[in-house]
Amino acid sequence: MANYQYGMINLEWLGHASFRISTQGKIIYIDPYIIDDNAFRADIIIVTHEHADHCAVDNIQKLLRETTIVIAPQSCLTKLAFVPRQNLKLLGPEDATVFGDVQIKTIPAYNVNKFRSLSIPYHPKNYGFGIVFILAGVKIYHAGDTDVVPEMQELANYNIDIALLPVGGTYTMDAKEAAQAVQIIKPKIAIPMHWGANIVGTQEDADKFKELVGSTCEVVIL
Repeated sequence: MANYQYGMINLEWLGHASFRISTQGKIIYIDPYIIDDNAFRADIIIVTHEHADHCAVDNIQKLLRETTIVIAPQSCLTKLAFVPRQNLKLLGPEDATVFGDVQIKTIPAYNVNKFRSLSIPYHPKNYGFGIVFILAGVKIYHAGDTDVVPEMQELANYNIDIALLPVGGTYTMDAKEAAQAVQIIKPKIAIPMHWGANIVGTQEDADKFKELVGSTCEVVIL
């Protein structure tokens, strides 16, 4: 686990694509496949898609309290049936909503050149999403499991503060493709993810990403 402080935001990489983001007593988890043994309960849990290393049911159950909001795509509905219906918010890949003081916008996330067989991608279009949210004035983009997709062009106008980008390859962008995404998105800070959990991706991928991004923006490896 590693922390990064940006403004009033404390961002913790828990491993793989799992993050905990906290500010002013509010706690948000994204794709909590990895959590602490004594993890703080969540105000909001964001699940980018239904694969087990992102929609980790046992961990989500541990993080729930009565008021926890769980945000997920329609593909997660069956897995998340245990979440009280009034607390489960199913979003499409291009939705916008607000929960309290957290503004949320989903961005399509899908594969264009990563296939499990012939023309079947690991992550089809409309299967899941990336997400932009604004918390304490900070704009954070978690890309989910994706390749470089045309919809990322929209993010260039968002003035993203922190972009969390997969670099592991095989199922998502590799380091070179993630560096291309940085050129499109133009975040202030880029943090590589989807590596180092014995699934796919290594420290070498994170280091290569940083090297390829160069002076385009600051890269923080957690």
